[in-house]
Amino acid sequence: MKHSYLNLTFALAVGTAVSGTALGASDGPAKDLKDWNREGGEKTEAMLLEPDRDRGIAVYEVCSACHLLEGWGLTDGTFPQLAGQHRNVLIKQLADIRAQNRDNPTMYPFALDDQILAAAGYHEGDISPAQLVADVTAYIATLPMNPEPGLGPWEEGTPEFEQGKKLYADNCTRCHGDNGEGDNEKFYPKIQGQHYNYMLRQFEWIRDGKRRNANPDMVEQIKNFSDNDMKMVINFVSRAPVPKENLAPSADWRNPDYD
Repeated sequence: MKHSYLNLTFALAVGTAVSGTALGASDGPAKDLKDWNREGGEKTEAMLLEPDRDRGIAVYEVCSACHLLEGWGLTDGTFPQLAGQHRNVLIKQLADIRAQNRDNPTMYPFALDDQILAAAGYHEGDISPAQLVADVTAYIATLPMNPEPGLGPWEEGTPEFEQGKKLYADNCTRCHGDNGEGDNEKFYPKIQGQHYNYMLRQFEWIRDGKRRNANPDMVEQIKNFSDNDMKMVINFVSRAPVPKENLAPSADWRNPDYD
C-alpha cells in the first residue's frame, strides 16, 4: 500500500524548525497529579472506537518523520520507540499531548487537529480526531519492535547492572512487571526494548516534577533516586529481554506497508 509523502515532507520541515525543543519537558513543577488518568475526554472516546487499519497507516506516515516508518525511533533516544507499545498507553499519551496536558512542543505540529486530519485526507467535520487517534494507535501497537534498541553502558554481571536489577525489583515491578512488560489495562507502559537515553530523560523529568502527566505513584516512588541510581536502573531495563514474537526478524527489517 502506498501513501502520499506530501504530509511527510511538511512534517520534516516543521520538525526541523522545532527540533531544538526538548521532548516532553516543562519549565515548572508537575501539576494536578491527582488527574493523571481521569476517565473521559478523547482518551476514553478513542478507546471505545473501532480502529481502521488503512487510516492508521495514513496517519502514522506523518509520525514516521521522527519515529521512522518502522516505529523504532532513534537508538540515541532523541525519539522513543513506539512499535509494540500497549495501545491504551499510546492513546493516553497522544490524547494528553493533543490536549497539551503533556508538554511536547516537538509533537504539536504533527498531532493537533489540523495535522492529524490532513494526514488522513480529511477536513474538520469529516471525522472525529478521536477516531484517528484510535486508528493510528491500533496500528502502531501491531508493529514489531527493534531487536537492537539503544542500551545502557553496563553489561550483565557488572556491579552496576546488579544494583540496577535490585533497584528495579524493589521499586518498579509492581507496575511495570518483572521484565518491563507493563500493563495495557492499567496504562503502565511497556519499557522493555525502549531506548536507554529516552528512558533516562523521561525518568529524570518524572523524578524532578517536569512531566505534568506523570503517574503520581511513580513520582513518589522514585523521588529519592540519585542520578547514579537512575542510570543503573534504566540500564537494567534497557537490557530486559523482549519476547521473540514481539520483535522484527532483524534490525534491517523495513515496514512493508509503505513499499
